[in-house]
Amino acid sequence: MLAGSRRAVGDQMIFVGSARHGYGPRLLALISYVLPAVFIIAPLASFLAYSFFRMENGQIVHDLSLGNYRRFFADAIFVPVLWQTCLLCLSVAALATLIGYPVAFLLASLKGRRRHFLLLMVLVPLLMSYIIKIYAIRSILGGNGFLNRFMLWTGVIEQPLTVFVFNLNAVLLTLTVLLIPFAILPIFLALERIPRSLIEASVDLGASSLQTFVRIILPLSLPGVITAATFVFVLAIGDFLTPQMVGGQSGFTFGRIVFSQFGTAFNWPFGAALSAILAIVVISVIALGNRVGQRST
Repeated sequence: MLAGSRRAVGDQMIFVGSARHGYGPRLLALISYVLPAVFIIAPLASFLAYSFFRMENGQIVHDLSLGNYRRFFADAIFVPVLWQTCLLCLSVAALATLIGYPVAFLLASLKGRRRHFLLLMVLVPLLMSYIIKIYAIRSILGGNGFLNRFMLWTGVIEQPLTVFVFNLNAVLLTLTVLLIPFAILPIFLALERIPRSLIEASVDLGASSLQTFVRIILPLSLPGVITAATFVFVLAIGDFLTPQMVGGQSGFTFGRIVFSQFGTAFNWPFGAALSAILAIVVISVIALGNRVGQRST
């Protein structure tokens, strides 16, 4: 009994001593670095290595070359489609931010149950299936959708419009509707962090509501706006399912090209090269957004 109790006390002292020496925080730090390296950096590195291989007779030839990247710049289709996709995603980010800002401002101005209820309404679409939401939007914008039937019933048009389906306009509208919640949340968090004392001081000094918004609220919420626009752009540029379902032949985006290399052409090296180029664009946009956000603070 006495020996066992001494052993237990000794083990406890060793544990306390190791904790004092900082082994626990070091172990947590090691895990926090190892897990991203294993599950994120290593797959990306192997994916990047694939981009330097080539396909020959349906087989991957493990000879390092820049042929895939030369093909990207030499072919007449890839660079224009990437540029067109970037412009499309910039438009989606701008629209989602412009629509999301008033909603976030309303949420930040409310208190109590109304705020929680409306915030829940914003978050509920995120819990729904992505494909179901796309089909719901198609049922509204399609040639026989609710919008066309309503305008035919009211006599606004004489035949169904096809301007909002199976083209880039449809991709723009669908992506904007789908990604608006991702724009609302960062702006809402930025608005919530604004000290109420500044707003109250502005009102006490005689500033109007518009002056308070322009000079205090908007500048202090700009980091959230930039984060929202960057977040929406990154999500939009990597989306291939929405253009596939609502874009049609004229709604071709870079994400669909990448998907076709893996899912149809089975050219993994070239698909990996296109993915690496897309990753460079995404990282550049994130870095630019981070720099602009730091300047605005």
